[in-house]
Amino acid sequence: MAVTLDEQLLEILACPSPDHAPLRVGTPDDPQADALTCTSCGRVYPVRDGIPVLLLDEADGGKDSAEHDGA
Repeated sequence: MAVTLDEQLLEILACPSPDHAPLRVGTPDDPQADALTCTSCGRVYPVRDGIPVLLLDEADGGKDSAEHDGA
């Protein structure tokens, strides 16, 4: 089931990593997934009960994860 978020909310949400890139609905493998994906680092953030969980510790994957975490 695809994430259903208000368009205005989606416009203001951003990846919590230092680059603060926009997010897109779904994952690269599944555009219907209950998740949001960073358009820059590729981290995938879960959406639970309709609420985006935008915590770096909760994110999956992403390119250069250590670099984006500031490590």
